[in-house]
Amino acid sequence: MAFISEWFWFFLLLPIAAVSGWVIGRRGGERHSDTQVSRLSTTYFRGLNYLLNEQPDKAIELFLHIAELDKDTFETQVALGHLFRRRGEVDRAIRLHQALVQRPGLSDQQKVQALLALGEDYMRSGLLDRAETVFSDLVALDMRAPLALRHLIGIYQSERDWNKAIENAQRFEAATGEPMGRLIAQFECELADRHRAAGQVDEARLAVARAYEADANSVRAGMIEGRIEVEAGHHPAAIRAFERVARNDPDYLPEVLPSLLSSYEKTGDVTGARAFLAEMCEHYRGIAPVLALTRMVEAGEGVAAARAYLAQQLKDRPSVRGEAALIDLTLAEGADALATLHDLKHITDQLLVRNPSYRCNRCGFGARSHHWQCPSCKEWGTVKPLLNYAVV
Repeated sequence: MAFISEWFWFFLLLPIAAVSGWVIGRRGGERHSDTQVSRLSTTYFRGLNYLLNEQPDKAIELFLHIAELDKDTFETQVALGHLFRRRGEVDRAIRLHQALVQRPGLSDQQKVQALLALGEDYMRSGLLDRAETVFSDLVALDMRAPLALRHLIGIYQSERDWNKAIENAQRFEAATGEPMGRLIAQFECELADRHRAAGQVDEARLAVARAYEADANSVRAGMIEGRIEVEAGHHPAAIRAFERVARNDPDYLPEVLPSLLSSYEKTGDVTGARAFLAEMCEHYRGIAPVLALTRMVEAGEGVAAARAYLAQQLKDRPSVRGEAALIDLTLAEGADALATLHDLKHITDQLLVRNPSYRCNRCGFGARSHHWQCPSCKEWGTVKPLLNYAVV
């Protein structure tokens, strides 16, 4: 990633250096000798040649030399500072951008550009208090506010100052029109977790309510609300909160299912629990609701009914955990082992069909057949058989 970033600044410096060379050429009779113009042009083309021949280190040094020769060009100096920062020479970038900020005769736009660069230098060096001051001043001036606000949000996240992060996310949304509700909801949930851990239940509830205002479908807010209600002994409210989580995003069902079923048990609402699990079996392809419903069938109708239900469900959604549960039920029932083996063979065949036999060890792409060139990352010779597929 750092290499890509350096190349970005190389190509930013290229046109600047080219223009600088042209300007110097135009001004040759006024400021510079023909020898200096020739030397600068030669240096520029040598650097370009290094880039074309994939010698970036040598190219860096030459383009830095070009930028340092042309100290009067503002854009060149800003780009040079960015390159210093990308190379890890943050102190050098700070000194350069500080000098630019103090340079007389800058336009308002140039002043703002230099301040933004300086604030980014401070962030890179870990001087978050100084970066916060720079970006706050820019926001106060209402100049480049969106970018400065984005940096401030990042700073406050690092400092875990969630109230200020929320405030600046709201200002960013107002300035740009870009929705920030999901991010704000996460910040409110951080506050809710903090209040809940401190025993400040009322404050935690208020933070959850604000999270819902920011993102009505917030899964995290629902999980926190459910935990608050469980701790308060309000199990019907906890059930509503946890079911809301599962309906908004069924992928989170396994996270809330144990607490949800515990609350159902405390209310004695077996019918409601079975109805909800049946609903989730329709919308969630994982095995968790099936296993939970199997246990309820076993408790209400016996082992044989539970085994028959699970065996039927596993035909449509094969699962290793499901296989283990089916074996346990078969052993508990003392059922015909041959029939169970047929069921297990069918489930195992389904698992083998669905799982990849090969995987790229570079990008993780899974495939049923072998490819010498990975279809995803295009690398050669990286797709190999999985250990559980190879037969020895």
